[in-house]
Amino acid sequence: DLHSFPTRRSSDLHCLYGLRPPTEGTLTVCDVRPDERSSAFRRDVSVLLDDSALFDELSPRQHLDLLSRSFPGASVPDDPVAAWLAPAGLDHRADVPAGKLSAGQRRRLLLVGAFARPHRLVLLDEPERALDTAGLEWLASLVNGEDDAGVVIATHSRVLVDACADLVLDLA
Repeated sequence: DLHSFPTRRSSDLHCLYGLRPPTEGTLTVCDVRPDERSSAFRRDVSVLLDDSALFDELSPRQHLDLLSRSFPGASVPDDPVAAWLAPAGLDHRADVPAGKLSAGQRRRLLLVGAFARPHRLVLLDEPERALDTAGLEWLASLVNGEDDAGVVIATHSRVLVDACADLVLDLA
């Protein structure tokens, strides 16, 4: 049971990922207490927070390759560019270093990384940042396509909430 969270949306996600404790009560995520230091917990919970980063010298294709090698036994599509980068609008930039991508393209690549890896839960902090209208629609389709996993989003985007939220907790 969770009795209270700090009042900021980002802080709520930090609690869910184990970066900070709730102000009171106990919290379980994927049947355990959140602990971002635990590799077992990180295997179940994928997260995209404010401070998420890319390797500027690696291309989107290389990021997906690195990601697939980080989760042994994970199902990897035969053509990750077609499976992940094309729907994100990044297939034509698959071999461009991430440092040369626009802010919106970098955000899409970060989101691809959050969803492409194995997970039971995805935590997203303002994922709409730097996305244009097409990017927001793509993000909503990613979230709506999650049949076997949960997604928790901290957002200011009413468009995103209306497009994909099953349950809304307004902390304003």
